[in-house]
Amino acid sequence: MAIEWTDTDPETGDRRYVSADKFARQWRFRVRYKRRTDWEPALLVSREMWETLFDAMERRYRRREGITDADLDSVRKILKEFREPPRLEPEAS
Repeated sequence: MAIEWTDTDPETGDRRYVSADKFARQWRFRVRYKRRTDWEPALLVSREMWETLFDAMERRYRRREGITDADLDSVRKILKEFREPPRLEPEAS
């Protein structure tokens, strides 16, 4: 199962393509910045990316497009336990 969408890169502000794939009960996020380039693994997965994935899954679930209750429950659990990684700020000299 793969779900794709576009969003804005939080670091550069550029548009990017995001793909979330589920394989062997694990979600993997990939990004690319141009349409015909290779996918790269997403280094940081934000809460917003998980929420977008969950929203897309809910819409597909209602249309019976291969999303199960277990899929929704697993992403719901990840969102509930999600903590943003601490931001490292440069020290002022």
